[in-house]
Amino acid sequence: MEQHSINVNEQAEKFKHTFTQIKTEVSNMMVGQDDIIEGVLTALLAGGHVLLEGVPGLGKTMLVSSLSKAVNLQFSRIQFTPDMMPADIQGTTVLTETESGGHELTFQEGPIISNLVLADEINRATPKTQSALLEVMQEKQVTVGRRTIKMDEPYCVMATQNPVEQEGTYPLPEAQLDRFLFKLVVGYPTEQDYHTIIDRTTSGEKVEIAPVTDAETLREMRDIVRSVPVPEAAKSYAIRLVMGTQPHSEYAPESVNAYAALGSSPRGIQGLMLAAKVQALLNGRFAVSCDDVKAIATPVLRHRLVLNFHAQANGVSADSLITDVLNHVPVPNTVS
Repeated sequence: MEQHSINVNEQAEKFKHTFTQIKTEVSNMMVGQDDIIEGVLTALLAGGHVLLEGVPGLGKTMLVSSLSKAVNLQFSRIQFTPDMMPADIQGTTVLTETESGGHELTFQEGPIISNLVLADEINRATPKTQSALLEVMQEKQVTVGRRTIKMDEPYCVMATQNPVEQEGTYPLPEAQLDRFLFKLVVGYPTEQDYHTIIDRTTSGEKVEIAPVTDAETLREMRDIVRSVPVPEAAKSYAIRLVMGTQPHSEYAPESVNAYAALGSSPRGIQGLMLAAKVQALLNGRFAVSCDDVKAIATPVLRHRLVLNFHAQANGVSADSLITDVLNHVPVPNTVS
């Protein structure tokens, strides 16, 4: 028993150390935005996908590109446009000339076949192209004709969208939003951050991102995340938070009943558990607490709430409803 305790403590410490190394390396390029960097790393290690929302110029693309270099993964970027077709991202069969002068059909892989995929401005793609992402995000495989290609792990899609510009965009449907583990809202830098941005980007200084880990290590870290136990108290608390987002459930506050049309699906509880396990490891523990669940509730649940007309008319946000749920659902007194 004592030996087992030493092993899990070592695993937790090793996990935290590698996580910090990656975060520090990415922070050399990204100024500020510590919460966002930690969020995308948490999703990557929990095995989930991330939706990054923010106005242009905040470094969303740079963040994902820098992360790919720090973790030494195969990286591809897809710039979505309204005229893009599913074959443009999945790949297609083309006729090529052989060395002997003949012709043959060969399959050319699309950019979706990678380890870390940046789906830039995903809401600019038509629903037909957006739906091409559904299978690969959920099943970790892509089907083109009779060919099925399984993705190499780790596999992660990090998508960006502009919340302001609506002309020429196609809002993501709930079914697609639900496949993202996190929705992270990227805000403006602080005053001090602007000074650092100027120094780094308008001088002769050149920042290089060095790889600090690799795919094999990330797979091991994902296995560690999955092995973290969840006590009944933390499990019950997470379930009640998810039910609290569902209108007219026994745990829903009045604001949810009034302003939410739909609450979180079961994917919400799966996301809470996986992200809370990462949170526990970062806090140096090999067991999930209610505080771990509470800490990551907003990014896991904010995109799983569908607001009704009254919420839009009164300026009520999903984040404010989640705050009401967190205040309304009591934290269990004991941890079993």
